[in-house]
Amino acid sequence: MLGVALINEAGENTKQSVIEVTEERFERRLAEELGKLRVELFGEMSKPRAEMHDLRASLIQWMFVFWIGQIGVLVGFLFTFLMK
Repeated sequence: MLGVALINEAGENTKQSVIEVTEERFERRLAEELGKLRVELFGEMSKPRAEMHDLRASLIQWMFVFWIGQIGVLVGFLFTFLMK
């Protein structure tokens, strides 16, 4: 019976070792894949940010054009009404 117990214990130790090695490999591979995913997501997220930055700059330019036009019209009206 002692031999059977030793064989069972050795089998359990081997099984536990295989599980530990497999867990380590899985964790390492998972960390690698998550790192790749983060890099990919960061690259993809920077594209919309750049587009929003360009859109914002364009919007500000058009706002100034609109304001200058409005000031011009206002000055024209004031000039017309105050000169009569």
